[in-house]
Amino acid sequence: MKPLRITNPAEFGKVAVLMGGTAAEREISLRSGNAVFQALQQQGIDAVAIDVTASPIEALANSQFDRVFNIIHGRGGEDGVLQAILGVLGLPYTGSGVLASALSMDKLRTKLCWQGLGLATPKWFVLQNDDDIDVCIAQLGFPVIVKPAQEGSSIGMSKANNRQQLVEALQVAKQFNCDVYAEQWVQGQEYTVGVLDGEALPVIRLETPNEFYDFDAKYRANTTQYHCPCGLSTEREQQLQALAVQACRGLQVKGWARVDVFIDNQNRSQLIEVNTVPGMTDHSLVPMAAKAAGIEFNELVWRILETSVAGQGVEI
Repeated sequence: MKPLRITNPAEFGKVAVLMGGTAAEREISLRSGNAVFQALQQQGIDAVAIDVTASPIEALANSQFDRVFNIIHGRGGEDGVLQAILGVLGLPYTGSGVLASALSMDKLRTKLCWQGLGLATPKWFVLQNDDDIDVCIAQLGFPVIVKPAQEGSSIGMSKANNRQQLVEALQVAKQFNCDVYAEQWVQGQEYTVGVLDGEALPVIRLETPNEFYDFDAKYRANTTQYHCPCGLSTEREQQLQALAVQACRGLQVKGWARVDVFIDNQNRSQLIEVNTVPGMTDHSLVPMAAKAAGIEFNELVWRILETSVAGQGVEI
């Protein structure tokens, strides 16, 4: 990992740690935000924790800040909206800009971009209503996983093994007021790759007794296993790391991110999604991967904040 660019906490100025938001991931964002805020304060950085419950413009109005550590997950914080506001306000911020944030938050558009780059991602079918069910079954078969295109943390996702379950999964996902799609179920193993300042962190292999790595497996269960080292050969892990960096660059992701990918039973890498404001809770994966690389949590937070100083983020 590159040496630190900044050694004096005063160089960061006054930092607003934006957390919370109004999306479905609010609870997780508050946990992430409080962890980040405490890490910044422990290192002598002038940080202020701000729970955004309505307009971020109003939340920032009463104080003069030099930069923003954005840890709002989901829509309103991770989809380009906040990034556009901060750009207009002239406030540097952590993470990706408007374009990459908007593309990455929309899993469908992410898949289309990757498809255009020749990067493998599981087959999918957009579901608009019940009339699409039989066409989807004909194209993808079973099982499939149904997803709202603009939610994170596996919120609104359901596995379907038959027609009735597919109908029910569509109804669940439609509640989130965005595009819904069914994705071909990948038989294989699930991995995640953190990317920080242009470099991939050690790969983590995920293992859960749940049907898939859902909200409960991510944030509540103690049965989820995280394997780091991931068990891949050095060469195969490096290939996965290079793929994650390429997947980020194709979307113009900057600063930091986390890429989710499967290796299927034919040993093919299948990209799933990229998170541009990953979790920073005690169950989160980027801190876990960073620790495996010798980067403790406080240093990780410092390094992420550094990316707000070198131009608007450091392109991955």
